[in-house]
Amino acid sequence: MAKIVELNDFRTKTLEQKAFGPWKKRFGENFSPETRLSDISDKTLLYLSQPGEASAVAFYELIMGVLNFGHASKFSYIENDDQRYVMEIHLFLSDLCRFEMMGRLGWIRFKDCSVKSLIELIGNFLEYKDFCRLNPPELSESHPDYNSYKNLHERDREGFIRRLLPGALDIFQRKVNQ
Repeated sequence: MAKIVELNDFRTKTLEQKAFGPWKKRFGENFSPETRLSDISDKTLLYLSQPGEASAVAFYELIMGVLNFGHASKFSYIENDDQRYVMEIHLFLSDLCRFEMMGRLGWIRFKDCSVKSLIELIGNFLEYKDFCRLNPPELSESHPDYNSYKNLHERDREGFIRRLLPGALDIFQRKVNQ
């Protein structure tokens, strides 16, 4: 008797392979369609939070896989509008990773998208981008610079948090390398 493959299971497995196949090789970790930012290991989160080409390529692997644009090495060959879209999602996910990292350090509170899967964040990027823009992170009251932060105008608070990123990366890297 022929095996009947559930179409949804097949689609899920195909999407999982396209989206996370390169990441499983790159990071040596398991990822699934349900993987959220909060599920990513500290080591992988640190890698993704670093500015530069290495993390950008990793994001392109994931994004292009989810959007069915092919492998990241084909980025230069996709349409300009698609390239811009991939780059916008990359910047969005980079921010979310950095906010997740700062949250793990106890520095910020973020009404974030970490409860959503990475695949959902990519697939519904425009919706989540607007949500996160309207709900920026807030510095935790336990952070030593909280008094300076709370005295700032609301418009300036997100910039204040972003300026903490280099220090957060340094501290988080030391934590990961312990």
